[in-house]
Amino acid sequence: MAGHSKWANIQHRKGRQDKLRSKLFSKLAKDIAIASKIGGPDPDMNPRLRLAIANAKGQSMPKDNIKRAVDKGAGGEGEDYEDIRYEGFGPAGIGFIVEASTDNKNRTAMSVRTAFSKNGGNMGETGSVSFMFDQVGKIEYPLEIADEDTMMEAAIECGADDCETDEAAADQWDEYEPVHTVWTTRDDLGSVSAALNEKFGDAKSVNLVWKGQNDIDNPDAAAQVMRLQEALEDLDDVNDVYHNFDLTEEAAAKLAED
Repeated sequence: MAGHSKWANIQHRKGRQDKLRSKLFSKLAKDIAIASKIGGPDPDMNPRLRLAIANAKGQSMPKDNIKRAVDKGAGGEGEDYEDIRYEGFGPAGIGFIVEASTDNKNRTAMSVRTAFSKNGGNMGETGSVSFMFDQVGKIEYPLEIADEDTMMEAAIECGADDCETDEAAADQWDEYEPVHTVWTTRDDLGSVSAALNEKFGDAKSVNLVWKGQNDIDNPDAAAQVMRLQEALEDLDDVNDVYHNFDLTEEAAAKLAED
C-alpha cells in the first residue's frame, strides 16, 4: 500500500493488530512448510525457504516452531498448497491484488469473490489490475540498527533503489515499531537482502510486494475501501492484500467520523 500516509494508515489499523498478530505465526509456518516441501529442507539450497525462515526469525518465531514447519514440509505432511493471485476492483475503481496459498482453489476463489461483492467491489481477471502496480522488493530493519544516513548509505551501496526511515513505515504484520524500509527491484531483492544481512544481521522482514504506480486520492471512499481490505485479510487462505488507494490525512479523518 504505497504512496498513502503511513501514519494515517496506522491510526486506522492499530485496532486490528491483535487479530492480525494471531494470524502471523500460522502464516509464517505455512510459508516455511510450503517452501520446504517444494524445494527441500536446506535453506542454503532453497532461496524461498531461506526467505521464509528469515521472515520468521524477524518476527521472533521460536526456533522449535521453525524446525517443525521445515520438517513438516520436508516430510511431505499436510495438504498441497498452491500460490495464487487474485485481482479486482474495490469502491471508486480502487485496484486490489490479493495473494493467497490454498489447497482448494474453488473454495478460496469463492471466498475472495464474496468478500469483493459484499463490500462494493468485484473480482476481475488476472492482469486486470496488476498492470497498475510494480512488484518490488521490500526489506525492513528496526530503527535501532543504524541511523538514517548510515542506513541510506548502506542500502545504496548494497544495490537498493531507495531507503525510507519513518516511524510509521511498518507493514501489516508487525506491531508498528519504527523501521527503515529498503526498496529494491524484484530481481535485486535477494542480493540486496544478503548484502544488508552481512552488515546488519537478519532483517525484520524481506518480501516481494505490489506497489501502486499512481495511488488514487478519494477520501469519500475510505470507509468502503478499508472494509473490503479487512474482509479480504480476514480470509484464512489470504496472505497479503495490496491496493492503490491513497489513505491521506483527509481520508483518515473521514474514517474517524464513521
